[in-house]
Order: sequence, then structure tokens, then C-alpha cells
Amino acid sequence: MLTILGFAMIATFLVLIMMKKMSPIAALVLIPALFCVLVGKGANLGDYVIEGVGNLAPTAAMLMFAIVYFGVMIDVGLFDPIVRGILRFCKADPMRVVVGTAVLAAIVSLDGDGSTTFMITVSAMYPLYKRLNMSLVVMTGVAATANGVMNTVPWGGPTARAATALKLDAADIFVPMIPALLVGLLFVFVLAYFLGLRERKRVGYLSLDEVLTPEQDTVLVGAGGGTGKDAKNATAGTKTSAGGAGTGDATADETPEFPADEDFQGLDPNRPTLRPKLYWFNAGLTITLLTAMIMELLPIPVLFLLGAALALTVNYPNMAEQKARIGAHAENVLNVAGMVFAAAVFTGVLTGTGMVQSMADWLVETVPEGMGPHMAIVTGLLSLPLTYFMSNDGFYFGVLPVLAEAGAAHGVSPLEIARASLVGQALHMSSPLVPAVYVLVGMAKVEFGDHTRFTVKWAALTSLVVLAAGILFGII
Repeated sequence: MLTILGFAMIATFLVLIMMKKMSPIAALVLIPALFCVLVGKGANLGDYVIEGVGNLAPTAAMLMFAIVYFGVMIDVGLFDPIVRGILRFCKADPMRVVVGTAVLAAIVSLDGDGSTTFMITVSAMYPLYKRLNMSLVVMTGVAATANGVMNTVPWGGPTARAATALKLDAADIFVPMIPALLVGLLFVFVLAYFLGLRERKRVGYLSLDEVLTPEQDTVLVGAGGGTGKDAKNATAGTKTSAGGAGTGDATADETPEFPADEDFQGLDPNRPTLRPKLYWFNAGLTITLLTAMIMELLPIPVLFLLGAALALTVNYPNMAEQKARIGAHAENVLNVAGMVFAAAVFTGVLTGTGMVQSMADWLVETVPEGMGPHMAIVTGLLSLPLTYFMSNDGFYFGVLPVLAEAGAAHGVSPLEIARASLVGQALHMSSPLVPAVYVLVGMAKVEFGDHTRFTVKWAALTSLVVLAAGILFGII
């Protein structure tokens, strides 16, 4: 019964948010509360929620101060050169914009933190998507999938969890998986190419060199760099076809129109918050922060708390300016923190009632006896739904040891099981239980249901490509 109710709760949640019948925050709170009562443990709801909040509180704190820190870095102009470099590469071509999104997300993902990746990627690419009237779900989908593949780096979390759970060396798990992961990343770039071609066909393409002078190319960098007239001039003569607005799906039946400039979250090259004289200080501070994060010198929430305080103090010594910068990013902080604490209700009920363990046990038991010698492949396939519907902690510490034990009984090495367990990460990064995904959709102003509907199929396909490559190379 717990298994049935667990799957029913997850299915109800996904259907309601994808059909936009409830907001994600409301669904994350009300649906598990209802199912907790149906399970017969309504009296324990408070304990489950408090435990869930306690488990996710460090994550919420990390996200809050990370948003403030990287928001300040964006304000002071740290990432402006990256935006200009991408702009020169993209040349207002939607295909290049989507490929640039995948490349940028993959590079920034090397820091091992999804929230950081999404904040930098969206901040850099959002103005370009808006100016070219491209679908923002393409941006969020490509960024999330690229980050999911790169999330397997040993300092990213899943590999370390697998190594800890099975008492293995993280390098022995990760290094042999590199060829398969590279194939997965290449697939993401190819996917971005074809999605970009589809966007080019939908919104049209005219090179920047044909429509802008060198002095005008900053108009695509941000809102303050130009007027609504500039935006329209920048696309004069482009071929357009029926398509959705930038925030919708690519198949919506509306003629694209450029939104007003006040809708942009751009990087105005003349904004008053810039601090060009402090550029190398801010670059050094960011590199130091990311290095300390990778080396685990301090807990990540503490690092971002210290980093945010130092960045605000040095760049904006005036108290009024500091309050203004915090206020400018308060909406993102509130949205993301609220979503994380709402997700704590969902995870708390799933775990506390025993539904998640019951679902995992049922899935393991349904594996046919004849599949025993192929438990590594089974683990890879199971990692897709299990890491989507469960936290990484729940999967790697609760389910993976059971799968490894079943594999060992048939002579399958725990190393193969551990490697196979990584293939579902491309899909995992779009799970409603991953706090970072709310940073992504929140900053991009995309509905979580739209993101899910667009991304899940491509992310699942990417995971299967990684699994197939692992089998082909003899890694799994």
C-alpha cells in the first residue's frame, strides 16, 4: 500500500504542476500533507516536516547567500567579458546561442555546484534569449542537462556518495567513466545544435554584422544598453514564423513580439553598479571561493555567507548601497528559499512515512532472477527513475547498497554498480527534489511545469546514451 501511495503522490504532484493546476510551492506542501493523512500518519506530519526542514536548511542557507554573492558579482561586472565573448560567438544566431548555452553550462559546472552554474548561465544568456525572442525552456533544458552530465565530477556529490556508500575509491569509480560521460556531453552539444536549428527556423536569423555597427553590439547585452526601438531594429528584416513568446514552449501559436525593455534582466554595460577598478579583486575572490568549495575547507553555506559579506563590504562600502543590492536580489532569494522549504515537506513525508523505501524495495524485487548477472545494467536503468523521484542521499545511501549486494551475489563488481549508478544524473538535475532547479527556473522566469515537460525526455535520452556508451566501452 505504501508503494502504491508513494507512486500516486509523485504522479499527482507531477500532473498538477505540469497542467499548471497548482503552483510548485503549493503542490509541494499540500499534496504530501494529504497523502500523509491517507497513509494514516497525519498525526506525525509535524515531525516529518520539521525533520525535512532540518535536513534542507543548510541547502537553503547556501542558496540564499550564493544568490546574493553571484548577484553582486553580476552587478559589479565580473561576468560581462564572458557575455561579450559568447555574444561574439553567437552573432545573434539562435543555433549558436543554444550551443553557447550548453558550452557555458558545462564549463561552469566544473565547480561542482548546480546553483552556481545556473545563476551564471542564466545571467549571461537570458538577455540574448529575450532579445532574439527565443524559447526560455530551451535554455533551462539545455543548461540542466549539461549540468547533470557534469554533476558526476568527484566533488559534485553523486560520485562521492557512491564511493562512501560502497566503501570504494571515488577515482576508481569516476576515471573509467570519463569516456562514457564525454559521449554524453557530446550528445548534449549535438542536441543543443538541433534545438538551436529549430529555434532558428522558428524566430529567424540575421547576423549582427548585418544589422549593427560595432558600437551597437552591446544592445544585446542588456536592458539598459538600448531602447525597445533598438531591439526591433536589431531584428529588422528577420524571418519570423508562428511561435511562442520567449517564456513559452517553442510550439505555441503566437507571433513573436519583442517585450518591453523593463522585462529584461540584462547586463547593461553602463549600469551604475559596475566596479571596474575592483575587477581583479572580485575575480580572485570568486576563484578563491570556488577553490575552497572544491577542497571542502569549510561547509559551503559558510563559504558563501563569508563571500557575500566580503563582496558587499568591499564593492559597496556605503550602507545604503548594500541594502539596495540585497533588495535587488531579494525576490530570487525568497522564491528559491521558499521552494526549498516547501520541498522539505515533500521529502519529509516521503521519507518519514516509509514510502520512498517501500518504492525502492519494490523496484529491486521486481528485477527478474535471470537479470542477476546484468545488475550493473539494471542499476543504470533504475538510476533514471530513482534519482528523479528520490534525493541523491536516499538513492546512494539507501538503494545502491541493496543493488550492489544483489549484484555481488551474481559476481558483479561493486565498481560496475557504482559507475552505472551515475548515469541517471542528467535526469536527476531536473527533479523537483533538487533545490538548484528552482534557481534555474526562477531566474529564467520559466514555469517549473513547462521546464519539466520539455526537459525530461531529452535528459532521459542523454542518460541512456551515457549508459549505452558505458556498455560499449566495457565500463559497465
